[in-house]
Amino acid sequence: MEQQVYRTFSDYLKERYGEKVYKLPVALPVSCPNRDGSCGNGGAGCTFCGSIGAGYENLPADMTITAQLAANKAHIIPKYKAKKFIPYFQNFSNTYAPLETLRAWVQEAGAGEDIVAIYIATRPDCVSDEYLAMLRAEADKLGIDICVELGLQSVNYRSLQKINRGHTLGEFIDAILRIKAYGLQSCAHLILNLPWDTMTDVVEDAKVLSALGVDQVKLHALYIVKGTEMARQYEAGELTLISREEYEARVINFLEHLSPDIVLQRIIGRAPETNTLFSNWHTGWWKIRDNITATMAAKGQYQGRLCKYLNGPAVRKFLSV
Repeated sequence: MEQQVYRTFSDYLKERYGEKVYKLPVALPVSCPNRDGSCGNGGAGCTFCGSIGAGYENLPADMTITAQLAANKAHIIPKYKAKKFIPYFQNFSNTYAPLETLRAWVQEAGAGEDIVAIYIATRPDCVSDEYLAMLRAEADKLGIDICVELGLQSVNYRSLQKINRGHTLGEFIDAILRIKAYGLQSCAHLILNLPWDTMTDVVEDAKVLSALGVDQVKLHALYIVKGTEMARQYEAGELTLISREEYEARVINFLEHLSPDIVLQRIIGRAPETNTLFSNWHTGWWKIRDNITATMAAKGQYQGRLCKYLNGPAVRKFLSV
């Protein structure tokens, strides 16, 4: 059996729900405050974000949630013999809708007996007590978990400005603290190879998430989507991307500094080549993942090995017995 060097999402799901659970993408008719001009730079959106957001594998948003889930199950069940599922509100900012509209979506998605959780992707500035109270109440009524996935991308506020993120680290911290106060789960999205970030930023990413007690993390390698401002910068030679080897080193260092309690949904993402100028160094995402885990196993590296910075490390010498 392959040595586990980090806490995988598949293992976590088996531990929590007793069997394999599959996450099913759901597209909703929502936008983003960074695209309609509510924040950021005049509605330009994040410089890396394409016109369809992250929903490359999504069904059309004008399909009902019930229809989308049924279509996805029809594909997944015969292939993987799945019995339990997690609807994933994936595209754009999924809490950026009227509260009662979001409530209705949650009720529809969580109605099936085979649903164990709902995951909701959004932005830190789209999280409020009123929305979280509603999600807590609906989770209790439906008897499911709800996890709020927040796009952070980097703890480096200068990098967030460079990509026109429209929020800073402060909003992320506020959102995580509020999510935890309502007993909901949290997940943070990070891009470990933004052109302006260094290995120091990667370590600080891990430290901030660990200190906040984030439940899960989803890592991405930056891909350049055609037609975006970042694509223009890339083609003009205005930014430089690190090598695959450097990305792998960053992931390993991140994992070693990350709390061992945090679940890794994934350590690299993917995007279709037809939509991108650059994606994963033109290498299969699974090859990068497998090389990271093999390298860590061979060198005795593992998640949390360097997580020694919490709970007052400077005074531990006075507590030794």
